[in-house]
Amino acid sequence: MSYQVLARKWRPKSFETLVGQAHVVRALTNALEQQRLHHAYLFTGTRGVGKTTIARILAKSLNCETGITAHPCGVCSACVDIDKGRFVDMLEVDAASNTQVDSMRDLLENAQYAPTVGRFKVYIIDEVHMLSRNAFNAMLKTLEEPPAHVKFILATTDPQKVPVTVLSRCLQFNLRQMSGTSITEHLLRILSEEKIPSEPVALQLIARAAAGSMRDALSLLDQAIAYGGNAVHEAEVRAMLGAVDQSYLFALLLALVNQDGKALMAQAREMEQRSLSFDTALNDLAQLLHQIAIVQTVPESLAQDLPEREALLDLAQKLSAEDIQLYYQIVLLGRRDLGLAPDEFAGFTMCLLRMLAFRPDEGGAAALAPSPISKPVAAPVTTYAMPMAAVEKTANEPLPLAAAAPVNFDGNWRNLVDELKLGLARALAQNCELLRFDENAIYLSVPQSQNHLLNQSYQEKLSSAISQYFGKKIQLHFEIGGTGNTPAQQISEEKATLQSNAVAAINQDDFVQALVKDFDAQIIPSSIKPIPK
Repeated sequence: MSYQVLARKWRPKSFETLVGQAHVVRALTNALEQQRLHHAYLFTGTRGVGKTTIARILAKSLNCETGITAHPCGVCSACVDIDKGRFVDMLEVDAASNTQVDSMRDLLENAQYAPTVGRFKVYIIDEVHMLSRNAFNAMLKTLEEPPAHVKFILATTDPQKVPVTVLSRCLQFNLRQMSGTSITEHLLRILSEEKIPSEPVALQLIARAAAGSMRDALSLLDQAIAYGGNAVHEAEVRAMLGAVDQSYLFALLLALVNQDGKALMAQAREMEQRSLSFDTALNDLAQLLHQIAIVQTVPESLAQDLPEREALLDLAQKLSAEDIQLYYQIVLLGRRDLGLAPDEFAGFTMCLLRMLAFRPDEGGAAALAPSPISKPVAAPVTTYAMPMAAVEKTANEPLPLAAAAPVNFDGNWRNLVDELKLGLARALAQNCELLRFDENAIYLSVPQSQNHLLNQSYQEKLSSAISQYFGKKIQLHFEIGGTGNTPAQQISEEKATLQSNAVAAINQDDFVQALVKDFDAQIIPSSIKPIPK
């Protein structure tokens, strides 16, 4: 007997055995039980999430000899023939290879005739977005006035390309990507039934590589079984996938915690000697940082049987939340720019060196300077206690802040924020409104909607940066409220104005209007971006 791949052997044949799409199953089950049947269904989602599988189960539910049901028997001739793909009243079409209008017309010509053996004629059209405009128009006529015995089940990975005239005539269900936990648990059940030994970490690696696709996960599982000699072990799966051993990632982060550049480079060299993929390493490092951030926020979410549990908890205590957020952004940018580096090793190591150099708790790049740079000291000045309105009126007249200040403060809070080296505390600074100031203190207000930024760490970093900038200790005083005239609000309003002007310019452009008129084109507002000055 020929071998049947796992993706086909374990393809769900009922709604009860379907994994990860409970929201779709519930809606379809209720509709079938209440006999509230629509003439057209559209299933959207990425590859391997169950679109065609659900379509076949729905076809069985509509044509099962026991009657219209959410629980088809699976043993009658209709159910068996649908499972085997030979049911005469179910027609599956791959739109990617049948894009033309003639193919669609031929397909729909027989729609007017009653089913041969079933209750309904079911048309399953996969990758429906690949149809031509004329083919969509041909199908639209049948969708507008469908015969009572015809059901359309459409599936697509790109619903944006399906005309709205078709979308509006379908019940649309968006299938979600499978979670890593759901995939891992399903793979474990299959291996238990197949009596194939496995290791939990190996299944987690396969689930991660599948990126939400159950079909991809089953294909990788087939490959892993063959690679491992009828067993699925972590070492073989890592070798098969080219995945980086988690121990290297933990070692890299520990070197960063200890500010040990030598150990950091030694780990990178060892990875190079093993010919490990640095792109994969950065991807896995980003996932690890994400996992540590979750552990810091919700410690109880960490599985008790996770092999890296103790190492994750240890790093969650040693790394600050700011460190993790900064490292995460650096890793994402490093992976994006990896192809622009002289070679992957250079790109990877520069990414590590950025993380080593720019630590939030070390004051960012300023921490690399051996000593503070002296600035000229201004002459003693008079103390000011000025309301916000007065500051706005005298913005062009320099108003010194303190006797020891190396530069004068003119009351322009936004300019001051732009000049400060703040790191993650910039979010707080940009959401502050200047109320008043004197030579020793600055009084700020934060909108109610942004009061979560008033944590102790951000306040201390902002105060330190301002004191360093002016050359003396400056007290910061915060309160909730104000008019909302913050740098963040000003920037937002300026961007909105630029965007509005850009949209207006496009809409008023003669050439664009000619395209709209002559080719029935549509302007997509979200695609319009202002040209930077």
